[in-house]
Amino acid sequence: MANKHYSNIAPLRPEFSPFDGLLLVNKPAGPTSHDIVNAVRRHFRFEKVGHGGTLDPDATGLLVLLLGRATKLSDRIMGSDKAYEGTLRLGAATSTQDAGGEVTATGDPSGVTEADLAAVLAKLQGDQYQTPPMVSAVKQGGVPLYKLARKGKTVERPPRLIHVYEFRLVEFGMPDSRIFVRCSKGTYVRTLCHDAGEALGCHAHLAGLHRTRSGSLDVSAALPFDQIKKMTHEELAPHVIPILQAVDL
Repeated sequence: MANKHYSNIAPLRPEFSPFDGLLLVNKPAGPTSHDIVNAVRRHFRFEKVGHGGTLDPDATGLLVLLLGRATKLSDRIMGSDKAYEGTLRLGAATSTQDAGGEVTATGDPSGVTEADLAAVLAKLQGDQYQTPPMVSAVKQGGVPLYKLARKGKTVERPPRLIHVYEFRLVEFGMPDSRIFVRCSKGTYVRTLCHDAGEALGCHAHLAGLHRTRSGSLDVSAALPFDQIKKMTHEELAPHVIPILQAVDL
């Protein structure tokens, strides 16, 4: 009997459930990214839920949840470029570089013009090394920096190479101006705002942040978190981006 050859037979694709994929959440201010992950896991009784890049508790906007076997895409989603809209507040630096921290220094921003601010933002574009703030989720020795900061500790943080594609002024105001940032993964917008204030000589911090994009994913397609908490499995299923589609994003 002649030998049979099966080399041209394609392997069977694994069967995926409707809940192996990405869920786009429009995060409100308040809960942490992990709070939302845990809430979705409990409400729908999913075995595995992760996220594709954390947002600070006070930040809003696009949070990409990874459901089921899509949790294996974590590195890919986290590694994508991000875009944000935010509010830069002139006149004060804070301990966290955002509105949630204590004021550490103040200055008079009254002499800063729209052209001054736009020019400083433009100079902060491109490749640069950025030192993560102490109040951040970056881990050192397996411990998140924010946990060390809560104990009053400050440790050396190695700077990391980032790229800022755009850092531009959307609307000038005093003391608050609207900004837009498009950047590589791991970029802290609040640190960019802090650095802008130092360059202007009047101090500044990030007063509000809204993530609009992660890679090709847009917040316009995201569901409000409060709506998700009221949904059934049947209602949620059409909103999950299937894993086979997600790998091509």
